[in-house]
Amino acid sequence: MRIAALALCGFTLVVAPAGSAIAAGCAFEAQGDGHVAAIIDARTFRLQDGREIRLAGIEPVVPETSAASRAPALSAILTGREVILRADDDTPDRYGRQAAFVFLAASENSPTETLVQSELLAQGEALVSATVTDKDCAAALMAAEAAAREAKRGIWADPAAIKNTESPGDILAGIGRFMVVEGKVLSVRQAGATTYVNFGRNWTRDFAVTISRRVLPSFEAAGISLKSLENRRIRVRGWIEARGGPRIEVLRVGQIEMLGGN
Repeated sequence: MRIAALALCGFTLVVAPAGSAIAAGCAFEAQGDGHVAAIIDARTFRLQDGREIRLAGIEPVVPETSAASRAPALSAILTGREVILRADDDTPDRYGRQAAFVFLAASENSPTETLVQSELLAQGEALVSATVTDKDCAAALMAAEAAAREAKRGIWADPAAIKNTESPGDILAGIGRFMVVEGKVLSVRQAGATTYVNFGRNWTRDFAVTISRRVLPSFEAAGISLKSLENRRIRVRGWIEARGGPRIEVLRVGQIEMLGGN
């Protein structure tokens, strides 16, 4: 299926860039470096100096409570490696973890830095999260994910990796998880301060996307009319909630991708 992707800051055609382009897209300010001492879970690791680092911009395809033994992809990439951390700032989260875009340091075998997030996405071992606000970085990550999806690598080898809006029960079974959902929009309606992008007629059963009024300016800035989504196939990513039927709340433009065809 040909995709006209709605990148995290606007429309862009998804084209898989070279690895160096992916790295350049997320080349934020350096926030230190270190030697990887231990893998904690599917997107968290510990440096030799004791800092815990959380991979920014992606969501793991396995529950975050998984032990390191269930994070073989990250272990294979990072164990024993020297890494460079890049981010807008190095403020730890409430658990003391530093969120960063993590680059494998250049070596004899790899003369350029390699972005760990792009490697996981290209293997189908992660999903692009809904939190990346930098346009270039978002486009690069989405391209890496799209390449894995096209090649059916990792999670994408399973047709059920993308949930179908015609099966709301399957979506609701993933309540509290980050999911990717596809389907045809039936209607777009506003009720109070919330816009509902509906995929069915029964609000107590069918899947819908909710968009707060405060988010609408970002769609307008991107030149997107929400009413134009009616009768279009879209892909949406986010956390599954239950409000009657299953819901995803859209907080950023890039959570929605326009798909070719009706």
